[in-house]
Amino acid sequence: MADERILFVADAGSAIGGGHVMRSLTLARALEARGAECAFRSHPDGDAVLDVFAPDLFRFDDDEGFDALVIDHYALAAPDHAALARGRPLLVIDDLADRPLGADMVLDSGMGRRAGDYRGLVPDGCRLLLGPNHAPMRPDFVALRAETLARRAEGGPVRRILISLGLTDVGGFTLPAARRLGGAAALDVVVGSGAPSLAALTALADADPSVTLHVDTRDMARLTAQADIAIGGGGSSSWERCVLGLPTLLLVLADNQTQAAVALAEAGAVIALDAAAEFETGFDAAVARLIAEDALRRRLSRAAATVCDGLGADRVAEAFLALIRSRSGAAG
Repeated sequence: MADERILFVADAGSAIGGGHVMRSLTLARALEARGAECAFRSHPDGDAVLDVFAPDLFRFDDDEGFDALVIDHYALAAPDHAALARGRPLLVIDDLADRPLGADMVLDSGMGRRAGDYRGLVPDGCRLLLGPNHAPMRPDFVALRAETLARRAEGGPVRRILISLGLTDVGGFTLPAARRLGGAAALDVVVGSGAPSLAALTALADADPSVTLHVDTRDMARLTAQADIAIGGGGSSSWERCVLGLPTLLLVLADNQTQAAVALAEAGAVIALDAAAEFETGFDAAVARLIAEDALRRRLSRAAATVCDGLGADRVAEAFLALIRSRSGAAG
């Protein structure tokens, strides 16, 4: 029997995508590997993601019978956290540092995030797990890291391009990106089954043999490893691409992605564009540079690989379980 029962509350929807659920799921798997029993609080949009990627995980409508909670939901703040946790250990996953959090532990994997950003927003004694090396990452990315980085260091032409802008394709940039890249290389286009653009992307893939459409894929590590460059969103998948040193044109799709995108660009790890403001004017030139300049790709790859080592899920799981067990011991 599991020692700890942990409930996850993660937001999802057409406007925000499935990233909250996916990173929470990765952390849940790391906790399960250490003997915990994890479940998700039922939510229709979140359930749709879990039905595809984790049909085995339990869903509940209430929070009774759990020893601890993990909340990944921007619309919830300290009063909501207190009402849900009711004194139980609580880990909040955040990227914003823009509201009070009633957490015992906060995970913010944003690049450049500092403890001072949460001053006055968290209770005294709250432990902060900050930076990309705390980003929850699936083990299959880490398994491919050494061989993939070695191949990228050797250089070579661009033969495969990965386009991955989120499960729900927020902003609808996947289709125009794929159309603009037609014929440049083999394209692996990743999208979720709930994306409004799916029908048009399917038609494109049917008409263009260079385009392979991957719907609700569980094989992102392999696709990331085999790509030579990526057109990627600015969410948590940024850290997956960094682990495997994938040179990336990063499209900022939401305001909350801006800070991390700027930090990654300043570190020389990506080329970044604001999708809403710069796609029409800057996309073609940025992609042309990535395809033409082998030295640029190698520089981006080296810088990206230093950002994140992929072991964040293990670090966070160990820290949270230690907190839960310390509380349980003190109570006992």
